Amino acid sequence: MAPSETVSGETLFSSPRSFVAQPRLSYIAATPAGDRLVAGVARLDEDEGSFVTSIYRLHPEGGSPVRLTRSKEGESGAAFLPDGRLLFLSGRPAGEDGKEEGSGASLFLLPAEGGEPFKVAARPGGIKAVFPARAANTVVVTAAVAPGAASDEEDKQWWQERRKKKVSASLYAGLPVRHWDSYVGPAEDHLFLADLAVGCDGPVELRDLTPDAGSALFETSVALSPDGRLAAAIWRVGLPAGRYRTDLVAIDTSSGERRLLLSYEEGEYHLGELSFSPDGSSVVAVRSSRATIDMPEVVDICLVGVATGEVRSIDLGDAPYLHSVTFSADGESLLAATDLEGRAPLFRVALADGAVTRLTREGAFGSVIPLPGGGCFALRAAVDSPPRPVRLSGEPGAEPSYIEVPGEIAPLPGRLEEVATTVADGTTVRAWLVLPAEASASAPAPLALFIHGGPVSSWNNWTWRWNPWLLAARGFAVLLPDPALSTGYGQKMIERGWGQWGGAPFDDLMALTDAAVARSDIDSTRTAALGGSYGGYMANWVAGHTDRFACIVSHASLWSLEQFQATTDWPAFWADEWGYPDTNPELYAKWSPDRFVDAITTPMLVIHGEKDYRCPVGESLRMWAELTRRGVEAKFLWFKDEGHWIMQPGDIVVWYETVISFLEAKLLGKEFEIPSLL
Repeated sequence: MAPSETVSGETLFSSPRSFVAQPRLSYIAATPAGDRLVAGVARLDEDEGSFVTSIYRLHPEGGSPVRLTRSKEGESGAAFLPDGRLLFLSGRPAGEDGKEEGSGASLFLLPAEGGEPFKVAARPGGIKAVFPARAANTVVVTAAVAPGAASDEEDKQWWQERRKKKVSASLYAGLPVRHWDSYVGPAEDHLFLADLAVGCDGPVELRDLTPDAGSALFETSVALSPDGRLAAAIWRVGLPAGRYRTDLVAIDTSSGERRLLLSYEEGEYHLGELSFSPDGSSVVAVRSSRATIDMPEVVDICLVGVATGEVRSIDLGDAPYLHSVTFSADGESLLAATDLEGRAPLFRVALADGAVTRLTREGAFGSVIPLPGGGCFALRAAVDSPPRPVRLSGEPGAEPSYIEVPGEIAPLPGRLEEVATTVADGTTVRAWLVLPAEASASAPAPLALFIHGGPVSSWNNWTWRWNPWLLAARGFAVLLPDPALSTGYGQKMIERGWGQWGGAPFDDLMALTDAAVARSDIDSTRTAALGGSYGGYMANWVAGHTDRFACIVSHASLWSLEQFQATTDWPAFWADEWGYPDTNPELYAKWSPDRFVDAITTPMLVIHGEKDYRCPVGESLRMWAELTRRGVEAKFLWFKDEGHWIMQPGDIVVWYETVISFLEAKLLGKEFEIPSLL
C-alpha cells in the first residue's frame, strides 16, 4: 500500500497544508475488454500553487501503479481505443511550433506498447472532451468553435484576433449568460469526428459533424455506438423565459445527418449522461422531470430505441435516487448508481423483467465500467474513505476487490457512527457523526454541525472540501445530517422540504442536533453550525431563528431570495420551485433569511468567492453590510479568483485555517489567528 504523501514530519490530518498535499484520485478508464485500467491522480505542482493530474496504469490483479504521464500541464479525459491505445487531453506543447498560448487542450495518443505520447488532433479553441467507440477506431470530440465560422481558417483567425486584441466581450440574446464560475460563449461547442486507424502516428483530420450547432451542445452528453457509426447527443433547444428542453438526437458519423430520437416539447423532462447498449440498438440515460412549485423533480431511467424512438421508463422504487446508469457488458441489464440512506449503492436492473438487485452495501459507488463476463470496475468511496478503484464481481453483497493507487490515506483521527431520531410528523431522520478518537463521557467533544448543499443531496461520500476529519483531528465532533430535501429516503423526503427551505429542513437539523448533544461524548454547551451553498442559506436561516450555537460559518450562501433569483446563473431553474418575486412575493418573503436579520446575534464567519455565479458574491456582500450595520460580530473571508468551490491549493489551506481558527476561538476559547498568507 503506497504511503500518504504529506508535508515532511506531518501526518495527513495534522494540518490543512498536509491534507492538501495528499494525492487525489479523480477518474478511472479501462479498455472495453477490461485488460487495462488507468486512473487520473492529482498532485500539487512544484510551486504548490495548483493541482496537476497525471495518468497512472493500475494493476487489478495486484501490483504497484505505474505513472504514464509527467507533463507540468497535466492530463485529463483519458479514454481507451479498443486495441489498448490511450487517448487523453493536455495543454502540453507538442511539435516544433509548440502550442499557441491560450489555445486550450489538444488530443494526444499513447501507443499500447508504451513510449512517448504524440498529438493527434487540435483546435484553435481547444478540445474539451473525447468519446471513443468501444469496437472501432472512431472518436468524437467536443471543441469550441468561433460563432458562425464557415471554415477552419475563419475559426482560427477569429481566435487569434480575439486573443491578440484581448477582447472578452459577449453579446447575449438569451440565457444562460454564465454557468457556475465562467461566462458562456461567445464560442460554440461542436462535435468533431476523428478516425484513429491502427498505425496512426501523427495528426489526423477532425471533421465537423454539427456545423449548425449554435448553443445546442452546451454542457452536452455524447455516446458513440460500439461500431462508431452513430453518435447520440443531448441537443438543447431554447424555450421562453430562459428555459430549455433537452432533445436526444442521433448523428450519422459518415454523413453528419442528424435525426430526432426524443423530444419533450415543453422541456418537462431533462436527460443526463448517455450510454449506448453493446449491440447499438438503444441508449440509456437518467431522466429527471422539470420541477414545479408544487412538486420536486422525479428521477427515473429512460431507455430509448435508436431505430424506433420507443421510450421505456424504469423506476427503482421509492427510496433510491439515481445519479448514473449504464449497460452491463452483455447488454442484458443496467448498472445504476443511486443515493440510499446515507450510502450510494450500485443496483443491477434486468431488462427482461425489470428485476432490481442491490449489488453493494456500504460505501458510495460511481464511475462504473462494465466488464465482459459480469462485474465491473468502479470507484468506491464513503464518508470515511476517499475514492478508490475496485473490481466488483457482480454477485450481490460480494466484497469489492481493491486496486492499489497512489495516495492511500493514513488512519483516520477518529471514528464514524450514525445518529437517528423521529421528528414531529413521524419521519425518521438520520445523520453521520464523526467523532474524534478521544471523545468520551469523561472528555466530551465540541460539536460542529455541517449542513449539506444541493439542497437535493446527501452526506454519503468522501469530500476533499468540507472534510470532517480535519476537524476531528483537532478534537471536534462533526454531525453530517440528511434533513428534508435529502436524497435516498424516497420522494416524500424531498417533498417535505419543497418550497419551504427553512421549514422542515430546519426542524430536522435541530432535531438531529438535539439527538447528537444528548450523547455523553458530546459537549452540548459548545456547538457551531456551518454550511455552504444551500447549506449556507440554512446557516443564515439558523442564525436568524436560534441562538443555540456559539458561532456560525456561512459559505457561498443565499441571503435575499428575491435578489438571488434573477442574478444566479440559471434563474428559470429556481423560478420552477419558487415562482418569480413579482408573482409569488409571499413565498419569497417567508423563506428569505434577510427578513430575519434583526434576530441575529450569533458571531458569524461569512465566506464567498468572487467568481461564484451560482450563488453570486452579492449575497454575502449584502449580508455582511447588514450584519455590520447592526453591530453583529462577523468576519468576511473573500476569494478573488475562486467560484462556488474553493479549488486552488493555497486558497484551500487559507479556507481551512480560517474556519478552524474561528471555531477554536468561539468553542475552545483560543485566540483567533489570522492565517499567515492573509
